[in-house]
Amino acid sequence: MDDLLRRLKPSHLALLERIAETGKLQTAAALSGMSQPAASRILHDMEAGLDVALFERGPKGMVPTAAGTVVARHAGLIRQGYEGLGDEIAALRAGRTGSVRAGAVTGPAVALLVPAIQTVRQSAPQLDVSIDVAPSAELLRGLEERRFDFVIARLPPEQDSAPYHLRPARPEIISLLVRRAHPLAGLGPQPLSRLADHDWIMQERGSPVRQAVEAAFLAGATAAPGRVTNSSSLLVMLAMLQTSDAIAPVTDEVAQLLRGPGHATLPFEPAIHVSPCYLITLRSAPASSAAQRVIAEVTRRLGA
Repeated sequence: MDDLLRRLKPSHLALLERIAETGKLQTAAALSGMSQPAASRILHDMEAGLDVALFERGPKGMVPTAAGTVVARHAGLIRQGYEGLGDEIAALRAGRTGSVRAGAVTGPAVALLVPAIQTVRQSAPQLDVSIDVAPSAELLRGLEERRFDFVIARLPPEQDSAPYHLRPARPEIISLLVRRAHPLAGLGPQPLSRLADHDWIMQERGSPVRQAVEAAFLAGATAAPGRVTNSSSLLVMLAMLQTSDAIAPVTDEVAQLLRGPGHATLPFEPAIHVSPCYLITLRSAPASSAAQRVIAEVTRRLGA
């Protein structure tokens, strides 16, 4: 039997099913795209290999024996398994299924990654997608450890870029988010010097947004804010804004998402720009077809 199983092909299994369905070898052979002698030989080999008759031959056609009924049922299951395997492999190759593990800093996650995934999922609803939002250093570490297929992050100046493929993303601008009832909300553009004495909530020292804000204050010969709560948590930031007159610097994409009945942005001058992000993949780890589809959509949006 082992030798028979090694020689069986999906076409042999389909032939067996069609004989059981039609009761006629000639019809089953035609439906299977083979000659009747070839079909007869395949059936003979299967019966010899199993050492049991699969069909009773009679004047009204071929009727499955008890063994034939069992074998035909298993043949159907095996053939469906073959077809399912082929379909899944084709879907994986086309990027219609599989997993995508992406990471991004907050602004690009909102403005690029989420809409890109939503677009890809219109034609690939079975994608298993994971998105992490974290600081750039953590994202790069996760990429190197193969926990991400790609990341959208900033590359520190001291970081060796040789292991990566880099695609520049859009430049980012800082907005100052406050609660809608903030005493400065609704006024005209404010100089940074007037904002220094307020409470602020910012990412930890060394983060790109924090560095850009502090550099802007120093460029205007004004001391950086002194009353700062340090947190990279968006939830902590929103809770603090809701109950105080604190100011939170965020990228403009995040501000657009949060602006509404509860929050406003303070106009200020001069504008503050953040160091650019990159779409980053590892040269040593080619992305899967599914990840390539998302990367292609992010890239398309970068060029739009």
